Amino acid sequence: MRVLDPVSFILQKKGADVWSVPSNTSVFDAMKMMADKDVGALPVMDGGELVGVISERDYARKVILQGRSSKDTPVRDIATEQPITISPECSVEEAMRLITTNRIRHLPVVCDGKVCGMVSIGDLVQWISFAQDQTIEQLEHYIEGKYPG
Repeated sequence: MRVLDPVSFILQKKGADVWSVPSNTSVFDAMKMMADKDVGALPVMDGGELVGVISERDYARKVILQGRSSKDTPVRDIATEQPITISPECSVEEAMRLITTNRIRHLPVVCDGKVCGMVSIGDLVQWISFAQDQTIEQLEHYIEGKYPG
């Protein structure tokens, strides 16, 4: 594992299941799906096209704090429109840069115009942490003279 690996490697490891909701879904139903699937965000899809992303953060800031009803508010009213997306070939390092620069927590992965996965900041941190652990281990073996040679 390396930080220059493509995010497709993360999707292979975690699975590429993508749960989504149409834009007319109630926020309540979207939050219920997130809880059931143990995810923090969902792509908003209309007719197979990505039109936004709804996250727990959107719920907290645009429903709870504004006194809206989650059962009466459609996802389209609070979802982030035109979300930043990445391709499966995007490196883990570049995905992390996009997430931190744009202060977001989830990136839809788009393959041939279709959402084929989602990566979160947690997925990226876990990958980078493991990659660093591997590098440290290799350096320790090198220092101790245990490297193949």
